[in-house]
Amino acid sequence: MNPLVGVLMGSESDMDTMKKTMGVLDDLGIPYETKVMSAHRSPDSVSSYASEVAGRGLKVLIAGAGLAAHLAGALASRTVLPVIGVPLDAGGLGGLDALLSTVQMPKGVPVATVAVGSHGARNAAWLAAEIIALTDPDLAARLREKRGL
Repeated sequence: MNPLVGVLMGSESDMDTMKKTMGVLDDLGIPYETKVMSAHRSPDSVSSYASEVAGRGLKVLIAGAGLAAHLAGALASRTVLPVIGVPLDAGGLGGLDALLSTVQMPKGVPVATVAVGSHGARNAAWLAAEIIALTDPDLAARLREKRGL
């Protein structure tokens, strides 16, 4: 199946937390792709990726990053797809730096932001599923069943 969600992370060290996102997507039967790219170390790759994903059928991007955490914002600046930012605890501030970097976007460049760390990584997948379920009745039914609604 073609991926519906892009799961991105700023570095390989973010993989353990972002596996929580992938686990929820797997459980819900939502196809996804993963990429490691840095808004700071590979900005051209981030820009190129964000510019072309909608044309490939992706519906939502989930970006996990720590410290300055500019990945979600860099993606959101290049696409009109919904972007969900997962702030990661990668430094000495317990993820507060990443949370503030992710949530404080300028008007017109929204990034939905979830909790810091693994709870946020899981919730990002649930939120992506809810967005996709707006036009996918089968997924909406699976979500209701999983949540006991």
